Amino acid sequence: MDKLKGFLEYERQAAPAQPAGERIAHWNEFHLPLDDEVLRTQAARCMDCGTPFCHTGTLLAGAASGCPIHNLIPEWNDLVYHGLWRQALERLLITNNFPEFTGRVCPAPCEGACVLGINAAPVTIKEIEYAIAERGFAEGWLKPYQPAVRTGRRVAVVGSGPAGLACADQLNRAGHTVVVFERADRAGGLLMYGIPNMKLDKKVVQRRIDLMSASGITFITSTEVGRGYPAEKLLREFDAIVLCGGARQPRDLSVEGRQLRGIYFAMEFLTEATRSLLETGCADPGPESPLSAHGKDVVVIGGGDTGTDCVATALRQGCRSVVQFEILERPPDVRQPDNPWPEWPRVYRLDYGHEEAVARFGSDPRQYATTAKRFEGDASGNVQAVHTVRVVWKAGASNGGRPTPHESPGTEQVWPAQLVLLAMGFTGPEVSLLDELGIERDARSNVKTPLRSYRTNVNGVFAAGDMRRGQSLVVWAIHEGRAAARECDMYLRGYTDLP
Repeated sequence: MDKLKGFLEYERQAAPAQPAGERIAHWNEFHLPLDDEVLRTQAARCMDCGTPFCHTGTLLAGAASGCPIHNLIPEWNDLVYHGLWRQALERLLITNNFPEFTGRVCPAPCEGACVLGINAAPVTIKEIEYAIAERGFAEGWLKPYQPAVRTGRRVAVVGSGPAGLACADQLNRAGHTVVVFERADRAGGLLMYGIPNMKLDKKVVQRRIDLMSASGITFITSTEVGRGYPAEKLLREFDAIVLCGGARQPRDLSVEGRQLRGIYFAMEFLTEATRSLLETGCADPGPESPLSAHGKDVVVIGGGDTGTDCVATALRQGCRSVVQFEILERPPDVRQPDNPWPEWPRVYRLDYGHEEAVARFGSDPRQYATTAKRFEGDASGNVQAVHTVRVVWKAGASNGGRPTPHESPGTEQVWPAQLVLLAMGFTGPEVSLLDELGIERDARSNVKTPLRSYRTNVNGVFAAGDMRRGQSLVVWAIHEGRAAARECDMYLRGYTDLP
């Protein structure tokens, strides 16, 4: 095998997946692992660039370019190529607390910035990261970490999503006693209840929670700080607090008929499906539940990843039909001149849920440049249809030349729907706890912190993740949690050796 010219000699080979028509019959992960020899070949495609853009981790044109946690990708690619899996894991863990999560659910901005991607298919970075992490668990290399000395300082982390977990893991490594508060009945936040099992098996999340618990981190679930647990008590009992509650306030759609039964936010639907799976082994809560898609015409409003998860879940629950509305225009099939490398490539893709809809119904469920005008109900107040209109995007002088959607006359349509899922993103964090603590917010309603800082206006209280930066990727949340832990450690000890 030639590593020096591997990027010229070997083609990209992604991990195979179970056929779309078969996998909608179950709730398990459906990507099949690559064998070691194929992984070595894929690692050999890494060019070992002098300037590896894959781990730059910056924002270009509003999207991530390169790895936000600055994974040392060429280094662990080379170690995998040489069969040095344990050393590859050690190098990966320098920057990433949870490669088993990012190797499954990250959209891989590292691959979008891969230098090889200028004129060829990028390196399969995500597949290799996943393989390193799973090898670490299989070989028993990932063990509980008990710091040699405890500092005697207690830190409360509010929220157990990816930012909270990363923050807790780092602060525990610094020797602090960490307690994580989670209002749901299980720890994991978005990882547990916001991402369907077929993308991220809940056993994988629980495996990491168990490892952190064995490392000395305490998880208190079914406890909402600010309600069941007074915020004042938190301030009194802990030396520092890190708020990692996420941006859980969903964006609503204020149109006629919104009050009808059968219209839900996407997270309500996804959470109920996962809760049913964990309790009964099936992610369909049953025909008696209004949150079941079984036998229904399902309309998903919103074209992002959460909307795709709704499509995939509705298919597995046995929906009669499913359509997904996206207000933006259909992306081009190839990069356009205004979207150069190393920006994230804004191109048309069939995500897993869309592939499954094609297999089930014969076509991509997405309707582009389409917006909902009103909901129609029956005599009993149940939603029965969604009225839509197509839009065209035009630049206007009133908003600095930015394109805005304009309705296209004569394009009205009516879509049958007994279940409507609103997946239009989130507007910011929930405010009750922030109000109780007296935390200042910025213009977008997120927790306000100084530039490149995670300190709030309240002494000893920090914030990280979506609660601070707004809705974003799991990998950005891990970055935020690590950075907040470092600043919190500096506050507690006057110095820090956390990376």
